[in-house]
Amino acid sequence: MTTYSHILQAYQRIEGQAIRTPLLESTAINQRLGGRVLFKVEALQRTGSFKFRGAYNKISQLAQQGIKGVVAYSSGNHAQGVALVAALFDMHAVIIMPADSPAIKINNTRALGGEVVLYDRYTQSREELGAALAQERNLALVKPYDDPDIIAGQGTVGLEAAQQLQILGLTPGQMIAPCGGGGLISGCSIAIHQSFPDTHIWLAEPEHYDDAARSLQAKRRLANNTSHTSICDAIVTPTTGELTFPIIEQHVRGGVSVSESYVLDAMAVCMQELKVVIEPGGSVGLAALLAGLLPCQDKTTLVILSGGNADPQVLARALSQ
Repeated sequence: MTTYSHILQAYQRIEGQAIRTPLLESTAINQRLGGRVLFKVEALQRTGSFKFRGAYNKISQLAQQGIKGVVAYSSGNHAQGVALVAALFDMHAVIIMPADSPAIKINNTRALGGEVVLYDRYTQSREELGAALAQERNLALVKPYDDPDIIAGQGTVGLEAAQQLQILGLTPGQMIAPCGGGGLISGCSIAIHQSFPDTHIWLAEPEHYDDAARSLQAKRRLANNTSHTSICDAIVTPTTGELTFPIIEQHVRGGVSVSESYVLDAMAVCMQELKVVIEPGGSVGLAALLAGLLPCQDKTTLVILSGGNADPQVLARALSQ
């Protein structure tokens, strides 16, 4: 299982490569929610999401082993992180992406040098496609979340946030972060609880994709019905990971799922009050607060805004509603 020492090692590897993203605050949002809310804005990370961190921590070690090519599967954020890091180490990257991924994510992945292979997320298994390509073309598989090095890399988000909160003299009463496969929430929960053991940690998911919350209640991994469509493409996964779920069980109190209307509201609030573009999946934590699913009156709340690769049409919907 990934530990805090692994996260510290990952932080040393990515130092000088990953951006130390800011912790932002808005008086208007605080007044609306009745508490102090601080946002860790990973939309300002390289490639527009936290995924660069895990990708760099993993691929930098593969490069030391002499690996010349990698394959990954992703709806877009992990894809872009892997493509950029592979290019930094002069590796070839093959990225398996859903055919219905936002065009901006597909185009950005190709622009970063990734070879994109499209698949149907509703009828095909990306895991099977990834394993087959890895074997056929002698590529190292870089999983999006179910890998100790990926989890440790994503945990550096929580490590940085804890450091920034300590500088401000703040102890968070609670933290909420998006959850798809669980790499971000599991890594961050380890780091946050190292510095703030009493902080209540919650995960946020889109409606119809609340497998992590249901799995916590059932004390075993449950799957989603992936026939539903969602604007939160970045965190639409079949189920949480085999490695991430035990960490989530240890650190996370529970989860909430949010409707599309509150996700769009959160995107608009981020644009108007924080002056940052946040994609649907990256905004579900704030959406949960706006929906009143996680009260934050008279306490300090840390919210992870995990990515900013928003489809322009969806962003326009958010701003017009």
